[in-house]
Amino acid sequence: MSSPSGQKPALKTPGSGQTRFQVTEVTELGPATSGERIAAGTDGTVGTTGSKVPAGGEESKGRFSVVKFVEGTEASDVAQNGDTVRSTGSHRSSASGHTNISDTHSNTYYLRTFGHNTIDAVPNIDFYRQTEGPLGEKLIRPSLSELHDELDKEPLDEDGFPIGEESTIAEEAAAKEGTKDQAKGGTVKFGWVKGVLVRCMLNIWGVMLFIRMSWIVGQAGIGLTCVIILMATVVTTITGLSTSAIATNGFVRGGGAYYLISRSLGPEFGGSIGLIFAFANAVAVAMYVVGFAETVVEMLNDVDALMTDELNDVRIVGTLTVILLLGISVAGMEWEAKAQIVLLVILLAAIFNYFIGTVIPMESKEPKGFFGYKAAIMMENMSPDFRDGETFFSMFAIFFPAATGILAGANISGDLTDPQSAIPKGTLLAILITGISYVAVTVSTGSCILRDATGDPNDTSSVGDLNCTDAACTLGYDFSICKEGGCKFGLMNDFQVMSLVSAFGPLITAGIFSATLSSALASLVSAPKVFQALCKDNIYPGLHVFAKGYGKNNEPLRGYVLTFCIGLAFILIAELNVIAPIISNFFLASYALINFSVFHASLANSPGWRPSFRYYNKWVSLAGAVLCCAVMFVVNWWAALMTNIIVLALYVYVSYKKPDVNWGSSTQALIYNQALTHSLLLTGVEDHIKNFRPQCLVMTGYPNARPALLHLVNAFTKDVGLMVCGHVRTASRRPNFKEMSLDHARYQRWLMKNRIKAFYTPVFAEDLRHGAQYLLQATGLGRLKPNTLVMGFKNNWSDGEMKDVEMYINIIHDAFDLQHGVVLIRLQEGLDVSHIQDPGEVFLCPCETKSSAKPLSLTDQRLLEASQQFKKKQGKGTVDVWWLFDDGGLALLIPYLLTNKKKWKDCKIRLFVGGKINRIDHDRRAMAALLSKFRIDFSAIYVLGDINTKPKKHNVLSFEEMIEPYKLKEDDMEQEAAEKLKAEEPWRISDNELELYKAKTNRQIRLNELLKEHSNSAKLIVMSMPLARKGAVSSALYMSWLETLSKDLPPILLVRGNQQSVLTFYS
Repeated sequence: MSSPSGQKPALKTPGSGQTRFQVTEVTELGPATSGERIAAGTDGTVGTTGSKVPAGGEESKGRFSVVKFVEGTEASDVAQNGDTVRSTGSHRSSASGHTNISDTHSNTYYLRTFGHNTIDAVPNIDFYRQTEGPLGEKLIRPSLSELHDELDKEPLDEDGFPIGEESTIAEEAAAKEGTKDQAKGGTVKFGWVKGVLVRCMLNIWGVMLFIRMSWIVGQAGIGLTCVIILMATVVTTITGLSTSAIATNGFVRGGGAYYLISRSLGPEFGGSIGLIFAFANAVAVAMYVVGFAETVVEMLNDVDALMTDELNDVRIVGTLTVILLLGISVAGMEWEAKAQIVLLVILLAAIFNYFIGTVIPMESKEPKGFFGYKAAIMMENMSPDFRDGETFFSMFAIFFPAATGILAGANISGDLTDPQSAIPKGTLLAILITGISYVAVTVSTGSCILRDATGDPNDTSSVGDLNCTDAACTLGYDFSICKEGGCKFGLMNDFQVMSLVSAFGPLITAGIFSATLSSALASLVSAPKVFQALCKDNIYPGLHVFAKGYGKNNEPLRGYVLTFCIGLAFILIAELNVIAPIISNFFLASYALINFSVFHASLANSPGWRPSFRYYNKWVSLAGAVLCCAVMFVVNWWAALMTNIIVLALYVYVSYKKPDVNWGSSTQALIYNQALTHSLLLTGVEDHIKNFRPQCLVMTGYPNARPALLHLVNAFTKDVGLMVCGHVRTASRRPNFKEMSLDHARYQRWLMKNRIKAFYTPVFAEDLRHGAQYLLQATGLGRLKPNTLVMGFKNNWSDGEMKDVEMYINIIHDAFDLQHGVVLIRLQEGLDVSHIQDPGEVFLCPCETKSSAKPLSLTDQRLLEASQQFKKKQGKGTVDVWWLFDDGGLALLIPYLLTNKKKWKDCKIRLFVGGKINRIDHDRRAMAALLSKFRIDFSAIYVLGDINTKPKKHNVLSFEEMIEPYKLKEDDMEQEAAEKLKAEEPWRISDNELELYKAKTNRQIRLNELLKEHSNSAKLIVMSMPLARKGAVSSALYMSWLETLSKDLPPILLVRGNQQSVLTFYS
């Protein structure tokens, strides 16, 4: 049953005193007839509403199932033994014969838990799924609001969700994708044998096994060849263990190496490796196909059946082969898997054919160097005999590509039934089997075949010859002529010696075909799968077109075509000697990062790192990563260098683009660990003047409501100090904390998008002062907490209520009480643009207004222009610093930090200080000496000798006119009435107070005159803010001082430190 679409579930029945969970009778398999919604009571019981469902009841979007009890039936009788009722539109009978009702649209469990009615849910795996998918339904557990909030409190939106509970875009997209996959049905999934073991073995057993292994044994000897195999196996085994650890740390989707690395280390490493790994697999298709084509062309050449010449024949055969392989791949994973099984059977038959041949010695093969298992041959071949400038490392470089291919199974992780189980078992077993087979072939060839043989049966020697020094002589042959060169047989000279040894030679050729074609097929499938996963994540926006899948298996047909084109291009080149080492290096870079991922995740110590595969160690994984990097340079140093440059370039690109993804990578976990550790370390160290930096709590409200305030403070705190955007939200109704939480996330993203290095911190409070107190006291962590309060100047203070002015001034007093510095920023046009640009629209461009259809008034146009003035580069001009009172140096430090920034570097600092008319030169020299010791550059110093001159009369009259409405006028009333009025309106200015501070008042008027005279053309004025003694100076008088001091001027900062030194000239 489902509630009608568009109606909101009622959380409480008006006037209902019922505390029973009532249900309507449900007819087994009958249609839904009622749309009553459940309402949870505060004690876990439920009331009902009685709205009817329209005919053809639409799907419910609500979160409450439609269940009623039969009248007179006890709730506990309906579902016993903890029966679970899932809210779906299907009906099920429980084991006790009771009907369970569930609703697939809401996907929420509603439980009769432990024999009682409650919507509280018991633990269930389906609550933890990310998407709807073939493994099971995604279910939504009851939210905290549904369980905890008052029933009549939370409003619901039109979809029936509590406001703020909507699923995110990512969740909806993931759910949609999962549902789509589920709807397709019939997807082909592979177990660990067919999906991983077979693929890895086929990829590891390459053409190297048949045409290079014997030559490596001849060069390096049995002993060193075994060491080479062991070294390669150690690298692949460590990588296999690391792959297993990552693969068992949660559900693995398609994408193989890219998915494993990106979800562990983040999109930067994952995106760079994913691209080159997919490209390497695409080029590997060409490499394997050309290996196959060359073998075919050699056979054609032997029977004189070349179509044109050898090079063009390789191109023709290679092109036809890759078209055939593309057809098998496009036919679907099932056909590709069947082809792999056939190729594996042929390959195994070829290997067994060789070993059978080694125990069937034939006299006709002896002149060619094959004698069967002989101790003399084994002893002679045990030590190395490097020729033609070859070395141990060159042999290792040639062999190592034969050990790659361990990620063939992981690359199709999306097509595995159980990737977490299949990848570890299949990969590690494949490494073990192939490693043993390589060692077996090494010992076998080294024990049966001589290094050199002429092939001439007449080259015999007497067995009793006392001068015999080599194995051939003891076996009755004299191949000493081979020391001069020219012999065509033996381990060193015949690449096809395994065909000679085998019981049936053509089967080895079939094995070569099988090895090359199977590796090509595996690469042709791997490349598009990895590329598709990369494109789905939209890390490289231009490649999203390749993310589309087709058919029930979501086959990346576009990726297949792209891989085919890349492969064909390299097949037509037919010269892969330069490309091959780069491919190996690309694979090794992937292995190195997989190993590093495990080390990094373990080092980050994230609670989310819980792989079920336990046989790994972070230090072993780190050693594996270092080994992979070392092997890269051993194989080919310039290719390794090129690989690292490409990876770095892609890493920088992705880092710059900052894709909007969050995969819970170990990078995030490690950053958190480091931040926590360093925060604690900072806490244990006392502050020092040399390390002082302004850490500002900026009362911005919404961050984009006052752009000028935000940009100016960001200019001097960016990369220097902490900046917190404080927002006090006053609510007449109950605080909506959920909405505030959503706003917090939105505005923090807005700050990051606009590259403003700040934190957004909103609080709910009764009024602005209480909110500011909360922020001043609680904002920050350890030493990372604000030491300076920054506010905009209250331009319209005289038009509003004086209680707001009282609150504003008290916030300044509170900041000083808490030993904070204070900075007030005034623009004559104002700061707040929220009435023009809606602060709720967090991604609005500054030029867009919420009423863009209506023309802005001239005042608003000026305000909008002024709000953006600190965002752009400042031209040549001055920053005038009026350092009248020593507050510890904050008024000097801020302009210094500001002019160090790129946007302000063309502005010069001019310093204005007070002094006596007869000591101007002395005061200037003293200040210049002080600035020199502080190492602060300045363009000029002005000593104001006339600072104490009386202000102009008309300015004094203007001040008196301004304060007239705020006077107490106690002389005109009785003392008791005056005291009562002062108590009710503490902001009022008494005549006594006015007389007491007359000199200070005149100073503010005079300073404004001097500011207009000297700094009217400055880009910015930084002025020492006058202090008012708390309890002695009324708010109205203090506000009047600030107004008088800063009116009709360019942008001005009124700055007052906390009287503690923030500058020092000591080293």
